[in-house]
Amino acid sequence: MRTPEQIWEDADLPTRRLAGLALNPSASVDVLLRLLADAPPAVRMVLCRDRDLPLAVVDAVVEHPDRRTRGFFAANPHVDPAQRARLLHDQDWFVRGHLADGPLVSFPHRPRPLPDEAIVHMICAYEAEHLGSYRFHQQMSAALIQSMPTHPVPEVRCWGVSGWGQLPADTRAVLLADPDDSVRERAQNHARYEDPAWVESVLPARPCHGRTDILLQRALSRAVVDSVLTAPAQPDERATIAGNPTLPPDVVVLLAADPDPKVRERIARRPDLRPTERRALVDDADPEVRRAAAHHPDLGPAERAALAADPDPGVRLAVSVHPALTEEERARIDYEAPMDGRFGFRHVSVRPEPRDPEAVRRKALSGHPMLRREAAEDRALPTDLVARLAEDDDLGVRVLLAQNHPDAPEALLLRSFLEYTGPERENLIARPNFPHAGLAALADHEDPRVRALAARDPDTAPATAERLTRDPDPDVRVALARHPNLPRPRLAELLHDEELAHAAAANPALDPATIDRLLTTDGRSPDADPGPAA
Repeated sequence: MRTPEQIWEDADLPTRRLAGLALNPSASVDVLLRLLADAPPAVRMVLCRDRDLPLAVVDAVVEHPDRRTRGFFAANPHVDPAQRARLLHDQDWFVRGHLADGPLVSFPHRPRPLPDEAIVHMICAYEAEHLGSYRFHQQMSAALIQSMPTHPVPEVRCWGVSGWGQLPADTRAVLLADPDDSVRERAQNHARYEDPAWVESVLPARPCHGRTDILLQRALSRAVVDSVLTAPAQPDERATIAGNPTLPPDVVVLLAADPDPKVRERIARRPDLRPTERRALVDDADPEVRRAAAHHPDLGPAERAALAADPDPGVRLAVSVHPALTEEERARIDYEAPMDGRFGFRHVSVRPEPRDPEAVRRKALSGHPMLRREAAEDRALPTDLVARLAEDDDLGVRVLLAQNHPDAPEALLLRSFLEYTGPERENLIARPNFPHAGLAALADHEDPRVRALAARDPDTAPATAERLTRDPDPDVRVALARHPNLPRPRLAELLHDEELAHAAAANPALDPATIDRLLTTDGRSPDADPGPAA
């Protein structure tokens, strides 16, 4: 079976014109239905996967005889998930599998969740192979995920057990006594990992993911710890167990002086360090170890002072955000906030930590840009702090606010896009408040991504739109080929362009006569018939 990429690669110019027509916002329901009924596979793929659809077209898609066509709709990120859920009982496993796998959306975006009842039906009725992907989990609502451990349906409770480590003790106890055998057995399997003797009995002898998982986070017996110290299955296992919360205190002391700096670094991050070992790691010869130690919550004044004067800039930066420091003490540290990092969208856990509004405010008002950056990621930041951080002198603060806050101002979003060129820059354009008006003024910008913004401005002059369809950058050309102000002669010309015909056919200014000719000629003739020769 051909992949979507192969389907598109095999599409000829007439087919690509029809595929553009399938995306045209001016195309009527009748046009879309005709494409759905008669067009080649590449057109149906674009129509069913890459746009929102009127209800009448959705009705026809759900009943379409071709399973690939229904499968493309099952993974459409643009339609209401409740409409996709109409394929829940599709006769073909291929379609059901695509529905469970869900839409493919670029990070950091997630598809809108399917209705809870649809997810519950899948868990109860679909084969396990259809539910194994991460994208299936992404289609669950936060409310459903939180309710899973106590859900009335046993199959759903089985899924809820998977979050064992985050469940309250009373919820664990209820699951361990669950009336359903499968739920109870799964809960018991998780609980066994808290029994060092049982963990020792199932520890693989050879290196593998299962062994690494156990050494990292499961309850370790003294025999397992001693075996890693004396005869590890692979060289890095001392570093692996260094972060295990069940490590005996005397082994923590031993590993704090390990000759491998990776081991000492892991130990330095432990909250259960004794003052003697903590002080030794603060004075460690390896800067990575000192950086890890700088984050320890129990650092005393002398330790903080030593790290604040450390010759390594990374150590000084790490300790400069320590919660025990005053603003005056932070200001005296010679640190430099990095500007080459990722200033992007921050996902919120299904079970987020309790939010302390006063702590967020302190960070937002701090003189330290790294703390203000943390505050800028808070989606619940109040209006006064949004206004303040939108004018912050730190690029990271401004961009993180623009990427994360639902009410980020228009001016901030545009400024951030103009100034930030790092990862997830394009996400700024997708923010609800990103402006449209005035973007034509950027048509001559040196950055092609900025020039392409002119395609979003409804007032871009026809001459500017035409010029940008000849831009050196292909993305700019494609974007402006869809601008409704593009002069008609140039739009007609682009319908013959191998590169831009697809985008030109999606232009909402395409006249009805051209649309009808494309339909009646299967995309082969976008031009008017000149009539018989004289």
